[in-house]
Amino acid sequence: MLVNTNDYKDALERIVDIVERARVRATQSANAELVRMYWNIGAELNAHAEWGNKYIDSLSRDIRTAFPQIKGFSARSLKYMVKFNREVGIELCSNCCTIPWGHVMLLLDKTEPGERREWYVEQTIENGWSRAVLDHQIDLKLYERQVLSGKMSNFTRTLPAPDSELAQQALKDPYIFNFITAKQGQQEHDIEEQMVTNVTNLLLELGTGFAFMGRQYHLMVGGEDFYIDLLFYNTKLRCYVVIELKNDKFKPEFTGQLSFYVAAVDGELAGEHDNPTIGLLLCKEKNDTVAEYSLKDVNAPIGVSEYRLRDVLPEEYIKYLPTSEDLQARI
Repeated sequence: MLVNTNDYKDALERIVDIVERARVRATQSANAELVRMYWNIGAELNAHAEWGNKYIDSLSRDIRTAFPQIKGFSARSLKYMVKFNREVGIELCSNCCTIPWGHVMLLLDKTEPGERREWYVEQTIENGWSRAVLDHQIDLKLYERQVLSGKMSNFTRTLPAPDSELAQQALKDPYIFNFITAKQGQQEHDIEEQMVTNVTNLLLELGTGFAFMGRQYHLMVGGEDFYIDLLFYNTKLRCYVVIELKNDKFKPEFTGQLSFYVAAVDGELAGEHDNPTIGLLLCKEKNDTVAEYSLKDVNAPIGVSEYRLRDVLPEEYIKYLPTSEDLQARI
């Protein structure tokens, strides 16, 4: 019997997909059981906390004797399990079971129990962050910049719910472009060029779902040529995002140009299934009161944020910051 080549290839692809998905599920299941086991061991150790730290060293030796082929039971690891059980309730433990143990240890080291830690767990799950990326985001205080900052936009007025809430959540203030120095970014076009050169780091900082469409993106409107600094499409928001860079302090007149670009992209590029285009104005600095009044009567959905380059970052950021090369090597 002759086998149709195309049918054979299709069947092979389906089988490979089945095997791959099964392997992923098996890995996830094994990780969940491992993390859950560590939490339960921590509970047992906490039940005998009055014995003191010395018994942990003894337990570590005896457990490794009982299971010589299994790693992960050093005294240091057991102490992490104690802390894991003590600081993480059963509900958050269930979420932690979906991320690797290395991520959990990092969170135990760098965050305190509470909303901030829970947010990083949720973001790690949602975005599939590697341990290096999670470490990077904690060091750059993403929670403070994305959740706690007074992000300036008119999204609640110009976008329907829940799109307005999703767009607002995606904003950061300030944005940290640690892969660009002030010397490299002396002019706006220098900053744009460095962003495109380091597009992987740029997309990491912008957040989940951003796809780069182009720099100095050309639009023909009414027979005239216009050029957008940076154009993106966000797959989560299902809309185009126009970014205008200003190597200057925010001025009210900046919103006029950006409003035009947002309207032009809506008219010339956006399809019937796309949500309204969003504009993001990035400035070296801004006065929040001036920005708020400037956006009050603007009908285009626009957000205004500051940005920071590597060598003008506050000490609280820079002292922990890996280089661009370090991050690339660890992703």
